[in-house]
Amino acid sequence: MTRAIIDQDITPTSRLTEQLPDAWNVIEGIDIEQPALGATIETADIAFVTSRVPLSRKVIQSAPELDVIAKLGTGIDSIDIEAAAECGVTVTHTPGHNALSVAEHTVGLTLATLRRLTEARRLIECDAWRDEYSLGSRLFGSTIGIVGFGNVGKRVGTLLSGFDVDLLAHDPYVHDIDSELVGASMVSLEDLLEQSDVVMLTTELTDETCGMIGKRELDCMKPSAVLINTARGPVVRNGALVDALRSGSIAGAGLDVFAEEPVDSTAEWLEFDNVVATPHISAMTLESRREGIDRLATNTKRLLAGRPVNERYVATSP
Repeated sequence: MTRAIIDQDITPTSRLTEQLPDAWNVIEGIDIEQPALGATIETADIAFVTSRVPLSRKVIQSAPELDVIAKLGTGIDSIDIEAAAECGVTVTHTPGHNALSVAEHTVGLTLATLRRLTEARRLIECDAWRDEYSLGSRLFGSTIGIVGFGNVGKRVGTLLSGFDVDLLAHDPYVHDIDSELVGASMVSLEDLLEQSDVVMLTTELTDETCGMIGKRELDCMKPSAVLINTARGPVVRNGALVDALRSGSIAGAGLDVFAEEPVDSTAEWLEFDNVVATPHISAMTLESRREGIDRLATNTKRLLAGRPVNERYVATSP
């Protein structure tokens, strides 16, 4: 009997389970702590997961029955793709299906950060009012720099068209013509950081992008500029960002992702009035979840039946 395990973060779970064969033994819920994770995975044929489940080489090698890892979402940095390939495990994911939701959240975080909504809420919580509010900034007419101009970055550029912004982009793997279609100019990372009023990070997490925004990069930014990260936490060097916020070398940050997740209620990010923080929810809309789950179910059933799946949905090692 085919045994499938489903990460509880894949919601609505019923959307997935209703599309799986009745003959499958489906288990809902994955404990990511060792050794519980290894024990859960080791007898599974299919693992439906999100980025919160770390599928390391050790975990994958401990699962001799595993045929398919079905990852909801675009990023695959939580999975050892090379180990999966060596063990004959196919990794399927759903790139692009949550791009619009992430792009909308990126714009939303930007507006919230520029208008200092964390500070505004605290005023109400402290029985204060707007006379104690620091003035916010407008998005309209500003210069926006997007680092990573893939599925999400391009959509952010499109969504910003009504704000009359000057759009800059940095992505060494994107041709100039791709950025010109949304009115963006491709520039170096240094130029983008120096010129932008808002720096948006929408890049994938790779060996190349891990830690790409550190002290030197933050020092390049305007003191009036804000940093928005909806990519992955490790793209930014945590300590450097905290130092920049404390020293006032940048004006604020909007963060949906963090170096260590989940973030608890004592996290230093919550100390700052100029930081808007959300718990890695940029992709979590009902529409994107439905589309992603449907694609994941279709891909998995096709793979187990020995039928082809579009190569864009199959992850391969670099």
